Amino acid sequence: MSMNDPLGDMLTRIRNAQMRGKSTVRTPASKLRAWVLDVLKDEGYIRGYETATAANGQPELEISLKYFEGTPVIREIKRVSKPGRRVYAGVKEIPSVRQGLGVSIVSTPKGVMSDAAARSANVGGEVLCTVF
Repeated sequence: MSMNDPLGDMLTRIRNAQMRGKSTVRTPASKLRAWVLDVLKDEGYIRGYETATAANGQPELEISLKYFEGTPVIREIKRVSKPGRRVYAGVKEIPSVRQGLGVSIVSTPKGVMSDAAARSANVGGEVLCTVF
């Protein structure tokens, strides 16, 4: 699973760590994962992340999860586009999540960004995941 869909693997790690109430979770480092984490941080869903090194010397990202009054700030994080079924959206079709309460994260020609940022930059792209 993790090798086929590294981003999906990271989202699952975040969900699992939150269920256990952990403050941090690690994932193998990649540019795409870091770009998605940048959006999650900008949108207030995680505290942030830093680069770390695994025991085997591989670079990892250590994600600082965010809770409000003991409840995870991320209530739901879902993979949309998958390796077997890519989901692309033009700027007009980018999904709005929970009437704008949530965020779609879109990989566009201008970078990985939130649905709102993609709309204002007037670009569509691959809908990576939704967060609420």
